[in-house]
Amino acid sequence: MTQTIAPRFRTLVLLLLAAACALLAGAGPASAHAALTGSDPQQGAVVDRAPAQVSLTFSESVSVDDDSLRVLDPKGKRVDDGSPSGTGGTTYSVKLHTGLPDGTYTVTYQVVSADSHPVAGAYTFSVGAPSDTSVSASVQEAGGGFVGALYGFGRYVSYAGFAVLVGGAAFVLACWPRGSGVRVVQRVVVSGWLALTAATLMLLLLRGSYTGSGKAGDIVDLNLLGEVLQTKTGAALVSRLLLLAAAALFVAVLFGAYDKREDEEKRDLTFGLAVGGAVVASGLAATWAMSEHASVGLQAGLAMPADIVHLLAVATWFGGLTALLVALYRGPADTPVPAVAVRRFSRVAFGSVVALVVTGTYQSWRQLGSWTAFTETRYGQLLLVKIGLVAVLVGIAYLSRRWTAQLAGAASPGVVRQREQGEKHEKGQKGEKAEKERVGASSGRGNQKAKGSEKAAGSGKATASGKAAASGKATGGSKGSGGAKGAGAGTKGTGTGAKGTGTGAKGTGTGAKAGGKGAGGGKGSGSANGSGGSQRAAQLARQRAAVDAARQKRQRDADPNRFGLRRSVLAEAGVAVVLLAVTTVLTQTEPGRTEQEAKATGTSSATTPAPSTGAVTLDMPFDTGSQNGKGVVRVELDPARVGANEMHLYVERPDGTAFDLPEVKVALTQEAKDIGPLPVAPDHITTGHWSASGVQIPIGGDWEVSVTVRTSDIDQVTVSKNTQIG
Repeated sequence: MTQTIAPRFRTLVLLLLAAACALLAGAGPASAHAALTGSDPQQGAVVDRAPAQVSLTFSESVSVDDDSLRVLDPKGKRVDDGSPSGTGGTTYSVKLHTGLPDGTYTVTYQVVSADSHPVAGAYTFSVGAPSDTSVSASVQEAGGGFVGALYGFGRYVSYAGFAVLVGGAAFVLACWPRGSGVRVVQRVVVSGWLALTAATLMLLLLRGSYTGSGKAGDIVDLNLLGEVLQTKTGAALVSRLLLLAAAALFVAVLFGAYDKREDEEKRDLTFGLAVGGAVVASGLAATWAMSEHASVGLQAGLAMPADIVHLLAVATWFGGLTALLVALYRGPADTPVPAVAVRRFSRVAFGSVVALVVTGTYQSWRQLGSWTAFTETRYGQLLLVKIGLVAVLVGIAYLSRRWTAQLAGAASPGVVRQREQGEKHEKGQKGEKAEKERVGASSGRGNQKAKGSEKAAGSGKATASGKAAASGKATGGSKGSGGAKGAGAGTKGTGTGAKGTGTGAKGTGTGAKAGGKGAGGGKGSGSANGSGGSQRAAQLARQRAAVDAARQKRQRDADPNRFGLRRSVLAEAGVAVVLLAVTTVLTQTEPGRTEQEAKATGTSSATTPAPSTGAVTLDMPFDTGSQNGKGVVRVELDPARVGANEMHLYVERPDGTAFDLPEVKVALTQEAKDIGPLPVAPDHITTGHWSASGVQIPIGGDWEVSVTVRTSDIDQVTVSKNTQIG
C-alpha cells in the first residue's frame, strides 16, 4: 500500500500545479479596475471649434504621467501639451494646441488605477467634420503579453509563499512545538520565505514595464524602477521586503533557539514568538490590503482591516495544511505527527474558515453591489467558482476532522505494534552487541596463540632464506640474521604473519632484504583486514538503520486512521492549490460593481466606448468646505442641439454613492453673444437625481454650464464647465 502513495502523491501534485498554471495562463491581461465613465468631447462627437482641452473621467482616482493622456491629429502627430493634470475628483484633462484644423482626432489614455492595475483605451472625436485618420483607435492592451504573464505568475507565487511562510510557522507554534526540530517542516517554512522574497523582487522589477510599454527590455530600466518606487505599489513592495527581513530573523529564532529549548522553556518563548510573528504577518498582509482592491472604493477604512484578516486566515489554513501534509508524508519515522497536534490544527482551521466566511461575504458585497453581478460580470462568475471550491474544501476538511477524532479517540493497533516491535528491536540490538563482544574476546585470545606459532614458522623460513642468500654471497651469514629480524617483524601481522614471511622467502635479494619484505607483508595484511572490518561494520549499521526506519514507517502507515487522514489532507491541499490560482485571477479582474457602473454609462475600460448620439456629459467636482461637502455633479444634456433639450443632473459622493442636496440650480451662458445666464430649475426625481425637460438652447456655440450646489443652509459653491452645443 505505502509503495504506491509516493507516486500518487507526485502525480496529484503535478496535475494540480498544471491546473493552477492553466488558470493563470487563461486569465489574460489584467482587467481594468477603474472604468472610463465620461469624456469631453465624447466618443464620436463632432464639434464646431477645437476644444481647449480634453477631459476624461474615471470611476476611481488614477495615476498619470506625461504620456498618460495623448491627443493625435489625423496624421498621428501629437497636439496636446503633454502635461495632464487632475481637475478634481476623478477627472483628468490635458490642454490642446491652439488653432487646430478640422478633422478627426484620436484620444489615447494609459493610466494606473488606484488599486494598482493598468487601464488603457482610445476613442475619436472630430472638429468641423470627420476625416480619414492614420491612427488606430483600437483599445491598447494593458498588462498583457509576456510581461503581463510573468507579473501574474509572480503574484501567484507571492500569495503561495506568504501562505506557506505564515501558516507553516503558525502550525509549529500553535499546534506542534516539537515540529521546530523536524527538517522537512523547516524546509517548508524556509521555502515559503524564499518564494515570497523572490516573487516580491520580481514584481518590483516588472512593475514599470507592466504598467507601461509592456516590453521585456524595460524590465531592467533603472529610470522606470525609480518611478515605480515613488508609487503606492512600489512603496508597498519595498515595505514587504523590509518586513521579510524581520521574518527571516523570526524564522531563525523559531528553528534555532526555540528548537533547542526544553518543553518548559519553550512555553515561555512561545508567547513572545507568537506576538512578534503576528505583527510581522499582519504587516505583510497590509502590503496587499493598502495597495489593491481594499484601498479604494466603498468603506476603504473598514475594507483594509477586513482584507488583512482575510489574508491571515487564508495563510493560516492553507500554510498549516501544507506543513501538516509534508509532515505526514515526509516526516521522520522517529518523530511522527502526534494526534494532539492534528486536533489543535483542526480547531485552528475551523477558526480560519469562520473568519474567511465573514470577511469574504463583506468583500463580495463590496465588490459586486447586486445579485445580478454574480452572473452578469466576469468577477461574479469567478467568485461563484471560488465559493464552490471553498465549499468543497470545507467538506473535505469535515472528513479530516472525523479522521482526527478517530485518531485521537484511541491508540491505534499500528502504533501499539510499532512500540512493541521497537522494544523487541532494542533488546535484539543489545543481544547482538553482547555477542559481538564475546566474539571479539575469543578472537583476541586466538590471535595471541597464533602469534607464537607464526613466530616459529617465520624464524625457520627466514633462516632458510638467509642460507639461500649466503650461498650467493660471502657475507650471507650476517645477512641471514637480518632475515631473522625480518621474520620477527613479520609476525606482527595478526593471523597473516606466515604469508608475510612467505613473501620474504620468495625474495631474490639478501636475507635481510627478504626478511624486510616479510615484515612489510605481515603488517600490510593486518592493517588491511582491520580497516576492512570497520568499514563493513559501519555499512551494516547504516543498513540496519535504514531497515529499522522503513519498518517503523510501514508500521506507522499501517494505522488506518492515520492513513485516512493523510489522504484527506492531500485532497484538501490539492483543492487549495486550485483555489489559490482562482483567487489570483480574481484579484486581476475588474470588480462587478465597477463593470456594471461602466455599462450603465455606456462605456467600459475593457472595450472601446460606443459612438455618441450627440448628448453632452459634464462631470464637475465640488467642495463646499463643510462636512460631507465634497462630491461630483454630472450634467447630461440631450441631444445638445439648438432647440429643446432634456437635462439630467446626478450628484455623487467621492466614493460613488448618490446623495441628496438641499438645492441644485443650473445656468447656461454664452459670453460671445452676451446671452444669459439662462436659469434652469430641475425637478428632484430620486436620491441624487434631478431632471428638467424642454431646456431651450437659442443658438449653437460655446456655452458655459454653471451648477450651484448647496449642502447646508450656509454652505454652497458654484462650479462650471464649457461645452459645444448645436
